[in-house]
Amino acid sequence: MGWWQLNADTLARSRFVLSPLAETFASLKLLHAGSGTHPGEREWLRAHLPGYRALLHADPVTARLVGAGLGRNWIADFLTPTPRAGEGFADEVARVRGTEPAAARDHLRLSLAGPLPAVLDRDDLPERAAALLEWVWEETVRPYWERRRRVLEADVVARTAQVSRGGWVSVLDSLRPGGTRWLGENRFQVNLHEYPPREISGAELLFVPVTPQRVGWVAWEEGERYAVVYPCTGVLAGDGDPAVPSGLGALLGPARAVVLVLLASPMSTTQLTAVTGQGLGSVGRHLKVLREAGLVERGGRAGRSVLYVRTAAGQVLVEAGKVARTPSPRPEPVTRRS
Repeated sequence: MGWWQLNADTLARSRFVLSPLAETFASLKLLHAGSGTHPGEREWLRAHLPGYRALLHADPVTARLVGAGLGRNWIADFLTPTPRAGEGFADEVARVRGTEPAAARDHLRLSLAGPLPAVLDRDDLPERAAALLEWVWEETVRPYWERRRRVLEADVVARTAQVSRGGWVSVLDSLRPGGTRWLGENRFQVNLHEYPPREISGAELLFVPVTPQRVGWVAWEEGERYAVVYPCTGVLAGDGDPAVPSGLGALLGPARAVVLVLLASPMSTTQLTAVTGQGLGSVGRHLKVLREAGLVERGGRAGRSVLYVRTAAGQVLVEAGKVARTPSPRPEPVTRRS
Protein backbone atom coordinates (compact mmCIF):
# COMPACT_ATOMS: atom_id res chain seq x y z
CA MET A 1 0.00 0.00 0.00
CA GLY A 2 1.08 3.60 -0.50
CA TRP A 3 1.23 5.69 2.66
CA TRP A 4 2.48 9.04 3.90
CA GLN A 5 4.15 9.75 7.23
CA LEU A 6 2.96 12.99 8.81
CA ASN A 7 2.95 14.55 12.22
CA ALA A 8 -0.06 15.89 14.13
CA ASP A 9 0.70 19.52 13.26
CA THR A 10 0.65 18.77 9.52
CA LEU A 11 -2.71 17.06 9.80
CA ALA A 12 -4.13 19.84 11.96
CA ARG A 13 -3.11 22.47 9.37
CA SER A 14 -4.49 20.49 6.41
CA ARG A 15 -7.45 21.92 4.54
CA PHE A 16 -9.96 21.34 1.77
CA VAL A 17 -9.68 23.24 -1.51
CA LEU A 18 -11.60 23.23 -4.79
CA SER A 19 -9.78 22.84 -8.09
CA PRO A 20 -11.41 23.39 -11.51
CA LEU A 21 -8.52 21.51 -13.12
CA ALA A 22 -8.96 18.52 -10.81
CA GLU A 23 -12.66 18.46 -11.71
CA THR A 24 -11.68 18.65 -15.39
CA PHE A 25 -9.14 15.85 -15.16
CA ALA A 26 -11.63 13.67 -13.26
CA SER A 27 -14.10 14.33 -16.07
CA LEU A 28 -11.45 13.37 -18.62
CA LYS A 29 -10.99 10.07 -16.80
CA LEU A 30 -14.76 9.54 -16.86
CA LEU A 31 -14.90 10.28 -20.59
CA HIS A 32 -12.03 7.91 -21.25
CA ALA A 33 -13.67 5.12 -19.22
CA GLY A 34 -16.94 5.72 -21.08
CA SER A 35 -19.26 4.45 -18.34
CA GLY A 36 -20.98 6.24 -15.46
CA THR A 37 -21.93 5.12 -11.97
CA HIS A 38 -25.25 6.96 -11.61
CA PRO A 39 -27.91 8.52 -13.90
CA GLY A 40 -26.33 11.97 -13.78
CA GLU A 41 -23.00 10.67 -15.04
CA ARG A 42 -24.64 8.53 -17.70
CA GLU A 43 -26.68 11.47 -19.00
CA TRP A 44 -23.54 13.63 -19.07
CA LEU A 45 -21.69 10.93 -21.02
CA ARG A 46 -24.51 10.64 -23.55
CA ALA A 47 -24.15 14.36 -24.19
CA HIS A 48 -20.35 14.57 -24.39
CA LEU A 49 -18.81 11.18 -25.14
CA PRO A 50 -19.42 11.36 -28.93
CA GLY A 51 -17.60 14.71 -29.15
CA TYR A 52 -14.69 13.43 -27.07
CA ARG A 53 -14.29 10.32 -29.17
CA ALA A 54 -14.49 12.33 -32.38
CA LEU A 55 -11.77 14.66 -31.07
CA LEU A 56 -9.39 11.79 -30.34
CA HIS A 57 -10.22 10.05 -33.62
CA ALA A 58 -9.14 13.18 -35.46
CA ASP A 59 -5.92 13.47 -33.41
CA PRO A 60 -4.24 10.06 -32.97
CA VAL A 61 -1.19 11.55 -31.22
CA THR A 62 -3.31 13.09 -28.46
CA ALA A 63 -5.27 9.84 -28.23
CA ARG A 64 -2.03 7.94 -27.57
CA LEU A 65 -1.00 10.63 -25.09
CA VAL A 66 -4.19 10.19 -23.06
CA GLY A 67 -3.89 6.41 -23.01
CA ALA A 68 -0.26 6.60 -21.90
CA GLY A 69 -0.85 9.39 -19.38
CA LEU A 70 -3.65 7.62 -17.55
CA GLY A 71 -1.59 4.44 -17.27
CA ARG A 72 -2.74 1.42 -15.28
CA ASN A 73 -1.42 2.13 -11.81
CA TRP A 74 0.12 5.57 -12.18
CA ILE A 75 -0.99 8.86 -13.74
CA ALA A 76 1.65 10.94 -15.52
CA ASP A 77 2.47 13.61 -12.95
CA PHE A 78 2.49 16.57 -15.31
CA LEU A 79 -1.22 16.03 -16.11
CA THR A 80 -2.23 16.57 -12.46
CA PRO A 81 -0.33 19.49 -10.95
CA THR A 82 -0.91 19.89 -7.22
CA PRO A 83 -3.87 22.23 -6.64
CA ARG A 84 -3.35 25.52 -4.84
CA ALA A 85 -6.00 27.34 -2.86
CA GLY A 86 -7.79 30.04 -4.85
CA GLU A 87 -6.19 29.16 -8.19
CA GLY A 88 -8.44 29.34 -11.26
CA PHE A 89 -8.51 26.97 -14.22
CA ALA A 90 -6.40 29.22 -16.47
CA ASP A 91 -3.56 29.34 -13.93
CA GLU A 92 -3.77 25.62 -13.27
CA VAL A 93 -3.68 24.57 -16.91
CA ALA A 94 -0.82 26.99 -17.54
CA ARG A 95 1.28 24.85 -15.22
CA VAL A 96 0.50 21.80 -17.40
CA ARG A 97 1.47 23.76 -20.51
CA GLY A 98 4.68 24.97 -18.85
CA THR A 99 6.02 21.46 -18.19
CA GLU A 100 9.45 20.80 -19.68
CA PRO A 101 9.05 18.39 -22.63
CA ALA A 102 11.75 16.06 -21.28
CA ALA A 103 9.96 15.91 -17.91
CA ALA A 104 6.65 15.12 -19.61
CA ARG A 105 8.27 12.22 -21.48
CA ASP A 106 9.81 10.92 -18.25
CA HIS A 107 6.41 11.07 -16.53
CA LEU A 108 4.84 9.09 -19.38
CA ARG A 109 7.53 6.41 -19.17
CA LEU A 110 6.72 6.05 -15.49
CA SER A 111 2.97 5.78 -16.10
CA LEU A 112 3.58 3.22 -18.85
CA ALA A 113 6.15 1.35 -16.73
CA GLY A 114 8.14 0.93 -19.92
CA PRO A 115 9.57 2.62 -23.00
CA LEU A 116 7.84 5.55 -24.66
CA PRO A 117 6.17 4.81 -28.02
CA ALA A 118 7.94 6.54 -30.89
CA VAL A 119 4.83 8.58 -31.71
CA LEU A 120 5.11 10.25 -28.27
CA ASP A 121 8.83 11.04 -28.46
CA ARG A 122 8.18 14.71 -29.21
CA ASP A 123 8.34 18.13 -27.55
CA ASP A 124 4.72 19.27 -27.92
CA LEU A 125 3.23 16.86 -25.36
CA PRO A 126 2.58 19.54 -22.68
CA GLU A 127 0.85 21.77 -25.24
CA ARG A 128 -1.30 18.89 -26.48
CA ALA A 129 -2.25 17.89 -22.94
CA ALA A 130 -3.16 21.47 -22.01
CA ALA A 131 -5.24 21.90 -25.16
CA LEU A 132 -7.16 18.70 -24.43
CA LEU A 133 -7.83 19.76 -20.84
CA GLU A 134 -9.04 23.14 -22.10
CA TRP A 135 -11.46 21.38 -24.45
CA VAL A 136 -12.78 19.16 -21.66
CA TRP A 137 -13.22 22.20 -19.41
CA GLU A 138 -14.96 24.42 -21.98
CA GLU A 139 -17.17 21.77 -23.54
CA THR A 140 -18.03 19.40 -20.70
CA VAL A 141 -17.34 20.99 -17.31
CA ARG A 142 -17.71 24.77 -17.45
CA PRO A 143 -21.41 24.66 -18.48
CA TYR A 144 -22.13 22.79 -15.23
CA TRP A 145 -19.49 24.38 -13.02
CA GLU A 146 -21.76 26.54 -10.84
CA ARG A 147 -23.89 23.53 -9.89
CA ARG A 148 -20.83 21.33 -9.38
CA ARG A 149 -19.07 24.00 -7.34
CA ARG A 150 -22.05 24.15 -4.95
CA VAL A 151 -21.97 20.36 -4.61
CA LEU A 152 -18.24 20.40 -3.90
CA GLU A 153 -18.66 23.17 -1.34
CA ALA A 154 -21.39 21.13 0.34
CA ASP A 155 -19.04 18.16 0.54
CA VAL A 156 -16.40 20.34 2.18
CA VAL A 157 -18.98 21.56 4.71
CA ALA A 158 -19.94 17.96 5.47
CA ARG A 159 -16.32 16.82 5.84
CA THR A 160 -15.48 19.77 8.08
CA ALA A 161 -18.46 18.91 10.27
CA GLN A 162 -17.25 15.31 10.35
CA VAL A 163 -13.86 16.48 11.64
CA SER A 164 -15.67 18.28 14.48
CA ARG A 165 -17.75 15.21 15.34
CA GLY A 166 -15.32 12.32 14.89
CA GLY A 167 -11.87 13.82 14.35
CA TRP A 168 -9.61 13.60 11.32
CA VAL A 169 -9.35 9.80 11.48
CA SER A 170 -13.06 9.43 10.61
CA VAL A 171 -12.58 11.72 7.61
CA LEU A 172 -9.44 10.04 6.31
CA ASP A 173 -11.09 6.62 6.50
CA SER A 174 -14.08 7.82 4.48
CA LEU A 175 -12.47 9.83 1.66
CA ARG A 176 -12.05 6.78 -0.57
CA PRO A 177 -13.41 3.76 1.32
CA GLY A 178 -11.01 0.86 0.91
CA GLY A 179 -8.32 3.19 -0.44
CA THR A 180 -7.62 5.81 2.20
CA ARG A 181 -7.39 5.13 5.93
CA TRP A 182 -5.49 6.11 9.02
CA LEU A 183 -3.00 3.36 9.88
CA GLY A 184 -1.92 4.74 13.23
CA GLU A 185 1.59 5.77 14.25
CA ASN A 186 1.31 8.93 12.10
CA ARG A 187 0.77 6.93 8.91
CA PHE A 188 -1.91 7.82 6.35
CA GLN A 189 -2.68 5.27 3.61
CA VAL A 190 -3.42 7.13 0.37
CA ASN A 191 -3.91 4.19 -2.02
CA LEU A 192 -3.50 0.43 -2.36
CA HIS A 193 -0.43 0.51 -4.60
CA GLU A 194 2.92 -0.74 -3.33
CA TYR A 195 4.85 2.51 -3.48
CA PRO A 196 7.58 3.65 -1.08
CA PRO A 197 6.28 5.70 1.90
CA ARG A 198 6.77 9.47 1.89
CA GLU A 199 7.61 11.71 4.82
CA ILE A 200 5.45 14.84 4.44
CA SER A 201 5.59 16.35 7.94
CA GLY A 202 5.82 20.13 7.73
CA ALA A 203 4.43 20.28 4.17
CA GLU A 204 1.02 21.61 3.12
CA LEU A 205 -1.59 18.83 2.95
CA LEU A 206 -4.69 19.41 0.83
CA PHE A 207 -7.89 17.44 0.25
CA VAL A 208 -9.62 18.08 -3.06
CA PRO A 209 -13.15 16.80 -3.86
CA VAL A 210 -14.37 16.09 -7.40
CA THR A 211 -17.86 15.10 -8.51
CA PRO A 212 -17.13 12.10 -10.79
CA GLN A 213 -17.35 8.93 -8.72
CA ARG A 214 -14.81 6.10 -8.63
CA VAL A 215 -11.92 8.44 -9.34
CA GLY A 216 -9.11 9.71 -7.17
CA TRP A 217 -5.39 10.29 -7.20
CA VAL A 218 -2.58 11.95 -5.30
CA ALA A 219 -0.33 14.80 -6.38
CA TRP A 220 2.63 16.58 -4.85
CA GLU A 221 5.34 19.16 -5.14
CA GLU A 222 8.11 17.34 -3.34
CA GLY A 223 8.61 18.58 0.21
CA GLU A 224 6.21 21.51 -0.13
CA ARG A 225 2.65 20.51 -0.99
CA TYR A 226 0.73 17.21 -1.14
CA ALA A 227 -2.87 16.63 -2.25
CA VAL A 228 -5.38 13.81 -2.11
CA VAL A 229 -8.13 14.06 -4.73
CA TYR A 230 -11.25 12.11 -3.80
CA PRO A 231 -14.86 11.67 -5.07
CA CYS A 232 -17.33 13.80 -3.16
CA THR A 233 -20.17 12.28 -1.18
CA GLY A 234 -22.20 10.07 -3.52
CA VAL A 235 -25.58 11.47 -2.44
CA LEU A 236 -24.47 14.91 -3.62
CA ALA A 237 -22.70 13.88 -6.80
CA GLY A 238 -25.55 13.48 -9.28
CA ASP A 239 -26.37 16.39 -11.55
CA GLY A 240 -29.76 18.00 -11.06
CA ASP A 241 -32.00 18.46 -8.03
CA PRO A 242 -32.98 15.52 -5.80
CA ALA A 243 -36.11 13.70 -6.87
CA VAL A 244 -39.13 15.26 -5.16
CA PRO A 245 -42.51 13.48 -5.30
CA SER A 246 -44.95 15.73 -7.17
CA GLY A 247 -47.55 15.47 -4.42
CA LEU A 248 -45.02 16.53 -1.80
CA GLY A 249 -43.98 19.49 -3.94
CA ALA A 250 -47.61 20.54 -4.34
CA LEU A 251 -48.20 20.29 -0.59
CA LEU A 252 -45.09 22.07 0.67
CA GLY A 253 -43.91 24.00 -2.37
CA PRO A 254 -41.06 22.68 -4.55
CA ALA A 255 -38.23 24.55 -2.81
CA ARG A 256 -39.33 23.55 0.69
CA ALA A 257 -39.91 19.95 -0.41
CA VAL A 258 -36.32 19.76 -1.72
CA VAL A 259 -35.05 20.76 1.73
CA LEU A 260 -37.15 18.06 3.41
CA VAL A 261 -36.00 15.39 0.94
CA LEU A 262 -32.33 16.31 1.48
CA LEU A 263 -32.61 16.00 5.24
CA ALA A 264 -32.56 12.21 5.22
CA SER A 265 -29.20 12.74 6.97
CA PRO A 266 -28.16 15.71 9.13
CA MET A 267 -27.18 18.84 7.21
CA SER A 268 -26.43 22.41 8.22
CA THR A 269 -28.08 25.53 6.83
CA THR A 270 -24.85 26.36 5.02
CA GLN A 271 -24.69 22.94 3.41
CA LEU A 272 -28.35 23.09 2.34
CA THR A 273 -27.71 26.50 0.81
CA ALA A 274 -24.73 25.15 -1.14
CA VAL A 275 -26.55 22.07 -2.44
CA THR A 276 -29.87 23.67 -3.37
CA GLY A 277 -28.60 26.99 -4.67
CA GLN A 278 -31.30 28.73 -2.63
CA GLY A 279 -30.47 31.81 -0.57
CA LEU A 280 -29.51 31.49 3.07
CA GLY A 281 -32.61 33.39 4.15
CA SER A 282 -34.89 31.18 2.06
CA VAL A 283 -33.42 27.99 3.50
CA GLY A 284 -33.77 29.40 7.00
CA ARG A 285 -37.46 30.18 6.42
CA HIS A 286 -38.09 26.70 5.02
CA LEU A 287 -36.45 25.11 8.05
CA LYS A 288 -38.54 27.27 10.40
CA VAL A 289 -41.79 26.19 8.72
CA LEU A 290 -40.75 22.53 8.63
CA ARG A 291 -39.75 22.59 12.29
CA GLU A 292 -43.04 24.21 13.32
CA ALA A 293 -44.88 21.50 11.37
CA GLY A 294 -42.96 18.79 13.21
CA LEU A 295 -41.29 17.51 10.03
CA VAL A 296 -37.73 18.58 10.87
CA GLU A 297 -35.78 18.87 14.11
CA ARG A 298 -32.36 19.92 15.24
CA GLY A 299 -30.00 16.96 15.09
CA GLY A 300 -27.07 18.26 17.11
CA ARG A 301 -24.15 20.49 16.23
CA ALA A 302 -20.98 20.22 14.17
CA GLY A 303 -18.63 22.84 15.50
CA ARG A 304 -20.58 26.10 15.31
CA SER A 305 -23.11 24.75 12.80
CA VAL A 306 -26.55 23.49 13.81
CA LEU A 307 -27.54 20.30 12.00
CA TYR A 308 -31.12 19.54 10.94
CA VAL A 309 -32.69 16.19 10.16
CA ARG A 310 -36.12 14.81 9.26
CA THR A 311 -38.38 13.63 12.07
CA ALA A 312 -40.34 10.37 11.91
CA ALA A 313 -43.33 12.40 10.69
CA GLY A 314 -41.22 13.99 7.96
CA GLN A 315 -39.98 10.56 6.91
CA VAL A 316 -43.55 9.25 6.67
CA LEU A 317 -44.54 12.23 4.53
CA VAL A 318 -41.64 11.76 2.11
CA GLU A 319 -42.26 8.01 1.83
CA ALA A 320 -45.98 8.57 1.32
CA GLY A 321 -45.17 10.92 -1.53
CA LYS A 322 -43.00 8.28 -3.17
CA VAL A 323 -45.79 5.71 -2.92
CA ALA A 324 -48.35 8.17 -4.26
CA ARG A 325 -46.36 8.83 -7.43
CA THR A 326 -45.87 5.10 -8.15
CA PRO A 327 -48.45 4.13 -10.77
CA SER A 328 -50.88 1.43 -9.71
CA PRO A 329 -50.95 -1.72 -11.80
CA ARG A 330 -53.72 -1.83 -14.35
CA PRO A 331 -56.56 -4.22 -13.51
CA GLU A 332 -56.84 -7.30 -15.63
CA PRO A 333 -59.41 -6.87 -18.41
CA VAL A 334 -62.71 -8.61 -17.80
CA THR A 335 -63.52 -11.29 -20.33
CA ARG A 336 -67.22 -11.59 -21.05
CA ARG A 337 -68.59 -15.04 -21.55
CA SER A 338 -71.52 -15.57 -23.82
